[in-house]
Amino acid sequence: MPPSCRSHQRVTPLAIIDFVKKLFSPPPPPRPEPEPEPVAPTWPRVYPRPEHIISRSHISDNALKVLGRLRQSGYQAYLVGGCVRDLLLGREPKDFDVVTDARPEEVREVFRNCRLVGRRFRLAHVYFGDEIVEVATFRSMSGEDSQGAHVRANGRILRDNAYGNIEDDAFRRDFTVNALYYNIEDFSVVDYVGGMDDHKAAILRLIGDDPEQRYREDPVRMLRAVRFAVKLGFSIHPDCAEPMPRLARLLGEIPPARLYDEMLKLFLGGYAVQTFEQLRQHGLFAALFPDTERCLGREPEGFPLTFLAKSLENTDQRIGAGKPVTPYFLFAALLWEPTRARAESLIAGGQNPLLAYQDAAGEVIARQVQRIAIPRTLTLPIRELWSLQPRLENTTGRAFRMLGHPRFRAAYDFLVLRAATGEADPDLADWWTRFQTASEAEQKAMTRTGRRQASARSKPRKRRNRAKSRKQDASTPTP
Repeated sequence: MPPSCRSHQRVTPLAIIDFVKKLFSPPPPPRPEPEPEPVAPTWPRVYPRPEHIISRSHISDNALKVLGRLRQSGYQAYLVGGCVRDLLLGREPKDFDVVTDARPEEVREVFRNCRLVGRRFRLAHVYFGDEIVEVATFRSMSGEDSQGAHVRANGRILRDNAYGNIEDDAFRRDFTVNALYYNIEDFSVVDYVGGMDDHKAAILRLIGDDPEQRYREDPVRMLRAVRFAVKLGFSIHPDCAEPMPRLARLLGEIPPARLYDEMLKLFLGGYAVQTFEQLRQHGLFAALFPDTERCLGREPEGFPLTFLAKSLENTDQRIGAGKPVTPYFLFAALLWEPTRARAESLIAGGQNPLLAYQDAAGEVIARQVQRIAIPRTLTLPIRELWSLQPRLENTTGRAFRMLGHPRFRAAYDFLVLRAATGEADPDLADWWTRFQTASEAEQKAMTRTGRRQASARSKPRKRRNRAKSRKQDASTPTP
């Protein structure tokens, strides 16, 4: 028998069935392609002119001159920091900062109208009349040079004049949105730290992987985080907000004079109310004003908090309207409650009210200047404003003297705020409001009666109300 016939006889029915199944079954699905490995972003990211809104027409002519002349002299030069951040938001920057690879002494050789300033940060100021363009040299977070490297104490940088390149400079800055560089050569924005992404997402994030270390290097960064978040309408990244309450005590290591400058930036920028709320939320206000925070803690919903919020709101309104704001009035409001509470305690012990307020003011201010170096030019008017509060309660003949006091207007405004928040007598504030605009004859009549007429009008009304209430209670059946 031929071999082919023998092979055919070995085919079984089961084999035929399997063959048919395979013949008519659908093909197996294709094996999925492996997902490509994520590609790490390349740095720096350069955003050309069509990808951002910064225009040379929005940049100071003098800043453009500085950038151009540095480049003509063979140096690198960029705009950096808050001016780039604000330009990307469509805002007009307050000033323009330039960064370069030229050393401060080399910048001074390029510009005759230049002065070197600073010890911790050696800077060059180029003067154009009233405008100053600040020029800084690229700095590094590590390394030393002959002009002074990092000097640290307990992790805090005391002096930082170690120079580097632009990438070093980017990573030593505080927040990603403040580390964007505008290149005048090709009108691009250069980003080494992801600042453009955070800018678009309205997030304030510290540069680096360890926010706690960055705060220890400079605890003022916690205050700057609050100030920028409020000013820009950004949110602080949770990783950057979490260490703040734990590290707030480090603000006690900052020179009081520097904290005074930071306080003016925080509360005189037009966002005092939101700033106050953010400082308390992150546990920073207690480190700045411990006496005030203790008073607010005793009455979390009382008039001390209402008075302070109203005072800060009034400050914001004046700034928004372009009116002048006196820093001493701000500090007087921030420290009023501990002063008032101490004075009331002394009065309860039998001390004269005027002397009580003077002594209380001395105690509170003496403690506060250890935290924030309020200058004497402010502490004196603060004391006067406070000491006038009990004197304003005298509405007899001495009221004429009060009108001529140099601090009367501020003391009156302070009284009005107290009355509006329930801490002072509204009738007293109303009396002084009418007294200022009354004729001379009306003023004399008002000082003869003082506030007795107003009190006389109010007392019968209260008696009638109480009598009416008792009558209604008697007619109401007992349940």
